[in-house]
Formats: sequence, C-alpha cells, structure tokens
Amino acid sequence: MTVSTLPPVFPLAAIQGQAQLVQALLLAAIEPALGGVLIQGPRGTAKSTAARALAELLAPAPFATLPLGASVEHVLGSLDLGKALAGNELVFAPGVVAKAHGGVLYVDEINLLPDAIVDVLLDVAASGVNRVERDGISHSHAARFVLIGTMNPEEGLLRPQLLDRLGLCVQLANAQDVQLRSAIVKSRLRFELDPAGFAREHAPQQAALAERLRVARARCTNPDELPWSDAIHEAVAQQCIAAQVDGLRADLVMLRAARALAAWEQSPAIEAEHVSRVAPLVLAHRGAEPQQPALAPSQNQSQQPSQATPPRSADAQAGQAPQSQGAGPAPSAAPAPTAPAHSAAPGTEPPAQQPQTAMAPQAMAQPPAGWGQPQPQATAACAPPLGDALAQAAMEALAAKKARAPGLPR
Repeated sequence: MTVSTLPPVFPLAAIQGQAQLVQALLLAAIEPALGGVLIQGPRGTAKSTAARALAELLAPAPFATLPLGASVEHVLGSLDLGKALAGNELVFAPGVVAKAHGGVLYVDEINLLPDAIVDVLLDVAASGVNRVERDGISHSHAARFVLIGTMNPEEGLLRPQLLDRLGLCVQLANAQDVQLRSAIVKSRLRFELDPAGFAREHAPQQAALAERLRVARARCTNPDELPWSDAIHEAVAQQCIAAQVDGLRADLVMLRAARALAAWEQSPAIEAEHVSRVAPLVLAHRGAEPQQPALAPSQNQSQQPSQATPPRSADAQAGQAPQSQGAGPAPSAAPAPTAPAHSAAPGTEPPAQQPQTAMAPQAMAQPPAGWGQPQPQATAACAPPLGDALAQAAMEALAAKKARAPGLPR
C-alpha cells in the first residue's frame, strides 16, 4: 500500500471541545525544544485522534508509534544482525526515534512503559540527537520530533522525575454538555461514512492552520525574533515560585511556550498574557502536593483520646500526700457516710466540712488509690499433719492413674 492510498486522517481543524489540547499540540510543533506533550484523560477523549491529526498537519511528516513491548534497541536502534551475519559488516539499524525524525512520535499509555525506556526517550526528545554506543557501533543522528504521550491516571502514574521532563501537560475530561457531545458524535459519524468528503470539507481550514504553523515555526527558529524581556522573566519566575516547583526546568519550558504562543498569534512581542495562558500547561504536572495544615496545640490536644496518658490516682489529683508503704492497708474506696449536722454553740462558727472528693466528676472517672501497685497475696495457714496427709493422698491417686494406663512408664 502506498502513501497515496492511505485512508484520510481526521482533520485537526474538525476537533471540537478540546481547545486546550489543540493549543498544546500546536505549541509543541512550533517549538520542539519544549519536550513534548503529556495527555491525561479517560478513554475516548480524542487523544490518539489529535496526535494523528497533528502529524497530518505537518505532512509530509512521519507518524511513528512506540508499542508497549519495545526494547531499548527498538527505540534507539542497534546493530543490523542480518548484514552482520551475511557480510561481516557493522551496519546501524535505525530505531523508532529515527523513523519519527521531523514528525510525531506517539506513545500510548506511556505510564506503562519501563522507566528505562521513558528515560532514553525523553533524552532524545530534549536534545534532538540520538547517540548509540553499543554492540560495537558508535553512531549518532538527528532525531527531532514532537513527542506525544498519553496516559490514564487510573492505570498508574509516572515518576515525578519523568513527569518534570515532559514539557506540557493537558488534563482532559468527558464532555458533559449535551449539545457539544452530540456535535462531536455527529462529526465522527460523518467522517466514518465519507472520510474523503469530510477531509475535503475541512481542507481550507487545514491549509490555513498549516500555513500559520509554518510561519510560527520560522519565527521561533530566528534568534532575532521575539526576545524575552526582563518583565517576562520576572512573570515566569513568579508563576513557578507560586507553584512551588523543583528546579528551573519549568521556567525554561514556560519561556519557550510563551514565545511559541506569541509566534502563533503573530504578536510583535511576548506579553505577560502569553505567560499566564501557557502557565497551566507547564505547571499542571509539576506543582507541589498540597500540605495538610498543622493543627493548633489546643486542637491537637482536644483530638487526642483521654486514654493516651496513664490516669493519676485520686490522692494525686486531690493534692493529698501519698501514704507510705507499710503503714497499713489502703482505705476502702467506698464513700464515707455523711456526718450529721451539729448545732453550733452561740458565738462560734460551724466546723468547715471537708469536700466530698468521691462525688466529684473527676474523682469518679479515676481508679481507686493504689491502682497499678503490687497488692499483697492472700495465703492460708495449713497445719503440718494435714499437709502430709494431703501429699500422701495425691501420690496414691497418681499411682492409681498410672496403673490404669498400661502405655505409661511405671
């Protein structure tokens, strides 16, 4: 099958309800140094459709797909074993990154790839050069492509170190508007019934996007176009500090993304508005995790259970001195009967009554005095003749039991 007989691809200009996704893909195509786009979202939200549509817009650019079972040799390239065995010559066999040069490298479910594969893939995407030093081969070639990775967060996440190396991130959601959802489905059905006619219908919009993309890429490759002012540097620094990102990669990506957006909109200079518009795409996967606020000491104490600390004795709570050991048995915890009221003699004050500590709420919640201290063991005296008789009876009972069990040793 030749390239001319391939079925048409769903046009990028016909994608509805995903304006942020389309903008992120266009920015990555304008400035490949951004490091690619990570698309997070559920199934059926036009992730792969948008990636293929971008490659069609960059035509005749290639579109390469990296399967989940790929190895490092498959990604970077290795020795051509066929030629090595046939003619004893060392020939480099290009990998997927070489086939994607100048186009789009699409990685579906990038979070399910081994970390080693993702690491080398991001190295090549950031540098634009693939260097292979293995199997007796020392080879390097240009590999500039737009890296597009998709993932469903419910199936696993990437390590923060790998997330930070992906330039932009778009978080998609299901369409909840009835009119928008119906329009998306109708457009897809029309494309499936007549792909060629649907492509011809959107051909003028596609041509305008392609020309606008070509001009923006030319402006970004010109070092004299769209310089960054001090005010733009400060605006980017404020955005990154507020998001509590680690390192300076977010600053670099945001500056490049703002410049690409200014080139796409044909602005004469980079404005603060460009920075604020690309900031969500840059910081969506780099922001610090929200920290739980620390509780005040009063709140922390109120939330602790009352059993966290050992209870004190009633004597210690009442401020009384503890009794010395050996001074006699501890008094009973039963409340003492209330003494009857005495009539006071004329001219004299009645005696002050002692506080009823046993009836206080705090004292009722505490154990009795002597809690946790060793208590004396009760023993009963036994006369010597009675003890000898009991021991003799126990020995006779044991002998009779052994006699009834023939398996036991006698």
